[in-house]
Amino acid sequence: MDISQLIQTVLVYALPVLFAITLHEAAHGYVARHFGDNTAWMMGRVTLNPLKHIDPIGTILMPLMLYFATSGAFLFGYAKPVPVNFGHLRRPKRDMIWVALAGPATNFIQAIAWALVLFGLAVSGVQERFFVEMAQAGILVNLVMWAFNLFPLPPLDGGRILVGLLPWRQAQLVSRIEPYGFFIVLGLVLLGVVGSLWLRPLMNAGYAVINLLLSPLLALLR
Repeated sequence: MDISQLIQTVLVYALPVLFAITLHEAAHGYVARHFGDNTAWMMGRVTLNPLKHIDPIGTILMPLMLYFATSGAFLFGYAKPVPVNFGHLRRPKRDMIWVALAGPATNFIQAIAWALVLFGLAVSGVQERFFVEMAQAGILVNLVMWAFNLFPLPPLDGGRILVGLLPWRQAQLVSRIEPYGFFIVLGLVLLGVVGSLWLRPLMNAGYAVINLLLSPLLALLR
């Protein structure tokens, strides 16, 4: 493994990943507070300080180990989850949907923002490889987080959205999966199921939406 290539990759992805994780987790806490649960706020987790959201194993050690083990072909990681007491929400079943949706929605907005940065670089004639690759990484990282977290299995955000949408009996059945959900998702990731049947189609749709939103601006470059 070329150490200089690793350092360059880390530098390109560092800022997009920090923003993606920090805003994602802070959004959960902020929306939970809005709907009546102050747990994350009282624990200092509704903050833009990335150190509050970084998990030493899931955010740093695991991605680095996977990067070396697979020569950069496969990466997986996670942040420290923001604590939410759904029982404190004013209408727990309904408000759970908005709290869960807040994180992925923030990532999709960030993907659009990085696309605008990429457009701005092109308009201003900046061709510095580092900045261009960082903007592209920002789009990629946030679309991955957006799509992955929407996977409909607890404890991922998509699983909590599903629980909030289902009738009570079905919702209780799905919620029982949560203690084992992470291991199930990890297994599906390693088998390639999540990537081929969920991530890739959803990310392609995400890129298509961003291109559609930016098409008036892209037309100006032609």
